[in-house]
Amino acid sequence: MLPMVGVPETVRKGLRPYRDLFRRDEGFEYVSRYVTGLLVSPNKTLQGIYAQQVWPEKKPSRRAMHEAVFEAEWKAEELMPRHRALIAPEHRNRGREVISLDWTLVHHERGPHIYGITKSYDYVEGRMARFQTTVTAVIANRQLIDGIGVQIQEPDLSKEEETYLKATVQASYEQMEQARTRLLELLHHLEHKLAYRKRTEIVVEMVALLEEEGKFPQADYAFDNGVLTLELTRLIESKGKHWVSELESSRHILWQDEWRRVDEVARELRQQHPESFRKLSVRCRNGEQKEYWTFSKSVRLKRYGRKRIAIVHERSDLTDNPRFLVTDALHWESGRMIETWSFRWAAEVFHEFSKQGTGLEAAQVRNEEAVKRHLRLSCLAQSILQRTPTVASTSEQFAFAKGETTFGQRCRAITREVFHSLLTFAQRLFAGGYSCDQVTEALMPA
Repeated sequence: MLPMVGVPETVRKGLRPYRDLFRRDEGFEYVSRYVTGLLVSPNKTLQGIYAQQVWPEKKPSRRAMHEAVFEAEWKAEELMPRHRALIAPEHRNRGREVISLDWTLVHHERGPHIYGITKSYDYVEGRMARFQTTVTAVIANRQLIDGIGVQIQEPDLSKEEETYLKATVQASYEQMEQARTRLLELLHHLEHKLAYRKRTEIVVEMVALLEEEGKFPQADYAFDNGVLTLELTRLIESKGKHWVSELESSRHILWQDEWRRVDEVARELRQQHPESFRKLSVRCRNGEQKEYWTFSKSVRLKRYGRKRIAIVHERSDLTDNPRFLVTDALHWESGRMIETWSFRWAAEVFHEFSKQGTGLEAAQVRNEEAVKRHLRLSCLAQSILQRTPTVASTSEQFAFAKGETTFGQRCRAITREVFHSLLTFAQRLFAGGYSCDQVTEALMPA
């Protein structure tokens, strides 16, 4: 655990455009140190980050840092709009850019009272778990991946509330106070039921906000069938943009004047007309050239109208399970559909790295405002890290990268800045006549 004497210059430079969102220099310093901790601290909770802090003067309390980051009246709601405005120019005129819409489970096994936590079955890990359902929007080109929207979905507790209401119902309420209490319970249940929003509704709100801001005018959208809705597609199309989504195998399409499941059509084509699958070489978002065998056609879907579908195989003998893609862009070939779809995986990269690298799952704060602030600051930390200036390492440790700059090397570059400031601070103490024991006590109090 490396003591942090101050804020590295890279982080300070990355946060400088946000300074006017904070009322006091001290509060901005606390937040800057917190973001630094999200990048380099092995324990990315506020308690763990605070434990590494070293101040030149008297060390403030952990409560002071908590209040500055999670409770103080700085303009937290303006953080993400400012973030989107700052990164938008870096995504323009740099080739293809796509906004990926997705959601992920943010686990908090020891935090049953954290805002947005529910205990339910995790289909990814195959077990019961406590987690927040977090909806995300990620902008990506071939060089950069940035989170531009992150929002917690409040858990649906209507079934538990209804069970309670049924179990406590009475035939009559003789006392006015009993009737009043019961009425309040019913009204709260109704309020919670009306306030609950599905993931798909949150996604539509995110896209509406992004398009209203207009920071990414050239970006199309990619998402899987978990967020595909008619309302979302109509909204994107109304803005003059295109979208690509994965299609459920059970979805019905109009095929030769008959409504049939798309997987049945794919099976029939494989068996009777395998020559209809064309071999393509597609350059994916990560630069990898991959070969696919595809069939593409403009067809009619129930409710969605005429769209272009692509049946995609990754094996030449067509024995693998196909992927079904759909887009509103009737003029796109299947190669462009697959290329656009490959940008959808940028959201998975963002989720994985944010959980492991910038503490998306680390916050042990309970209330709604604190959780939202942590998620937003985690997004900022991830973007700052991508823009950390560094050179390809020549050390044996990073030989696997073959000269490319990795996230690990960027983390190492920021850690080196932290270490340099630590050495400078220690040098100053030694020059002032401090003994080794005194320097150790200043850096790591017993």
